[in-house]
Amino acid sequence: MGCGRPARDSELVQIVDAALDEAARRAGDWLVCRPGCTQCCVGAFTINALDAARLRDGLGELKRIDPGRAHRVQSRAQAYVRRVAPQFPGDLNSGILSENKGAQESFLEVADEEVCPALDPQSGTCDLYQFRPMTCRVFGPPVRNHGGGLGVCELCFHGASAAQIAACEMRPDPDNLEDSLLAEFVGSDRNQSTIVAFVLAG
Repeated sequence: MGCGRPARDSELVQIVDAALDEAARRAGDWLVCRPGCTQCCVGAFTINALDAARLRDGLGELKRIDPGRAHRVQSRAQAYVRRVAPQFPGDLNSGILSENKGAQESFLEVADEEVCPALDPQSGTCDLYQFRPMTCRVFGPPVRNHGGGLGVCELCFHGASAAQIAACEMRPDPDNLEDSLLAEFVGSDRNQSTIVAFVLAG
């Protein structure tokens, strides 16, 4: 693990991954996620400082074991940043988004067709899969959103009833460890949201 992340970040990843495995076990054939399915790799989304640190560590490791692949990831990220820069609602040097939620939402709509730079277009798999953000780790199974409803990938759970979907709900971080680690990591400055491309563009 990178020296910049809280020591318990690996514990958080294990908790979330175990919750995903359990949700996938309960979902069975309703969960159609597989290598090559890239539905969740299209469209911008915000990530927090822990996600960003994890991605930076992942890119650093990839540079050590497969420099060519790392260069391709970085090149895709740099091209992505150039495309979205005119509409980006934040600091173009740091990649930190402004606190204006309306501007953020407008930007995320504009970037809705952008493909994540960590996605290898040839294999349809993530070049930084072990280091992916939490949003990526919980995509697919039913997950409760801030409004209280269950969000689920539109490709999954075809033919399942509402009760069957609810029975497969994923509870990724029941003790809110991520919030505690984020507070420890960034202190009172919680406004460090960014997007994957800025982290990987370097």
